[in-house]
Amino acid sequence: MVEVTFIDADGVPFAVTSPVGTTLMEAAIASDVPSIVGFCGGQCACGTCHCYPAPDWFSRLPSVTDNEEDTLKRVLERRSVSRLACQIRLDDRLDGLVVHLPPRQRTP
Repeated sequence: MVEVTFIDADGVPFAVTSPVGTTLMEAAIASDVPSIVGFCGGQCACGTCHCYPAPDWFSRLPSVTDNEEDTLKRVLERRSVSRLACQIRLDDRLDGLVVHLPPRQRTP
């Protein structure tokens, strides 16, 4: 099992435990973490699992693929550490990962 802490835009932490091999997006959705939606089901197409892994964890993550980069071009509030949670598969090296979440997009 891998422990991950998601921190929402208001600073509220959500501690999650998930099996090795699960994507970060799947772990968040299974634990009802706000701001991670995953409309495309993890196909790297929608950007609704956009997140900000803590900078000290960034080097442990897999490299951004061209497909992920194309999708990240369309997300709101992109940062240098922006990633799609559907593209990060949890393994033992990521135990303790901290991920910050962008503000939730509100509809009028």
